[in-house]
Amino acid sequence: MQHLSWGTDKPTVVLVHGGFADATNSWEGEVKRLQDRGYPVVAPANPLRGLATDSAYLASVLDSIEGPIVLVGHSYGGAVITNAAANDPDVKALVYIAAFVPDTGESLGELISKYPGSEIEAALNHVPYPNPDGSTGTDLYLKADKFREVFAADLPTSTTTVMSATQRPFSAQAFADSTQAVAWHTIPSWGLVSTADKAIPANLQRFEYERAGARKVVEVEGASHSVMASQPGAVTNLIIEAANATD
Repeated sequence: MQHLSWGTDKPTVVLVHGGFADATNSWEGEVKRLQDRGYPVVAPANPLRGLATDSAYLASVLDSIEGPIVLVGHSYGGAVITNAAANDPDVKALVYIAAFVPDTGESLGELISKYPGSEIEAALNHVPYPNPDGSTGTDLYLKADKFREVFAADLPTSTTTVMSATQRPFSAQAFADSTQAVAWHTIPSWGLVSTADKAIPANLQRFEYERAGARKVVEVEGASHSVMASQPGAVTNLIIEAANATD
């Protein structure tokens, strides 16, 4: 297998986006800041087809990278990194950004019901699509008139209208799949809480990070679920702190 290598002593930062988003509108600010500080960065496209499929895909990306890795997940991406990094000795730190952090056997549908405050379900548009085996799946979109309110209320309307139009749906299967492997049992973690999050309630984020034994939890006051886009400086600082701890 050909491995990616940048000839630097810094760990590679891998940034994994969640549903309704893509790598660019999620991580542009972090990529620029990290690259300016000499970090190699990879921001792959999360397939958003289901937890088992997406975790296997991300694991293949991780296998292509040479050297230590700091693995960052936003939202649903947190569940993906949790599964994908288990038993990967190159992943030295997990950074969860307003994320799902499931434990063994948990589904995201189960986790999201633990605390009140999520407004996502009422904002969803369900669209059927054909699976390769002939069965029918369901893609989840956020309704255009709800997108900014529930997903990115602290970003300008001019930005969120583009994000809404270009959103990548994810399969409802992602909420049903159970977590099979849990990287945070053995890999140190860090967490960032968006206090005004209307997708994953702040109290759920706090519960998850405490359960995972996060080395540090940062709270960004007034931040929406799209904190990685609205507060890239705060997110980058936490990533670099995690990266420094791997030295």
